Amino acid sequence: MMNRLGEAYLLAGRLADALQLAEPALVLSRDRKERGNQAWALRLLGGIALHGNPPAVALAEAHYRQALTLAEELGMRPLVAHCHADLGTLYTTTGRWEQAHTELATAIALYRVMEMTFWLQQTEAALAQVLHATGSLGVSH
Repeated sequence: MMNRLGEAYLLAGRLADALQLAEPALVLSRDRKERGNQAWALRLLGGIALHGNPPAVALAEAHYRQALTLAEELGMRPLVAHCHADLGTLYTTTGRWEQAHTELATAIALYRVMEMTFWLQQTEAALAQVLHATGSLGVSH
C-alpha cells in the first residue's frame, strides 16, 4: 500500500511525500523479508532519485539495479520490464544512448511477450526518441 501511494505521489511530482513513504516501505519490507515489496520500494526510490532537482543519477541507477536483481530472482516479470524501461529513461536523460537503447529494447520485448500494451506503446515512443536523437545510434552525441 505504501509503495502504491508513493508511486502516485511520484507521478504527481510530490517527491517529498513519495520519499516519506518509500523509505519506511523499504525498511518494513526488509524487516518482514517481503522481497517483492522490497523490489517495488527500490524501484520507487529510483524514480524519486531520478526526478529530484538535481537528479541523483548514480543513486537512481543503484536503486533500479537492485530492484531489477530482486525482480529477476523472484520471477516478477512486469517489474523486470519496468526496471529496464526506467533504466532506459535514466540513460536517455544522461545521454548514454547505447545503454538507453539496450534497456528500452529489452523492456519492449518483455512488454510485448506479456501483452502489456499500455507500457509497450510508451516504451516504443521513448525508444523512437532515442533513435531520433542519435540518428539510429549511428552517431555518438
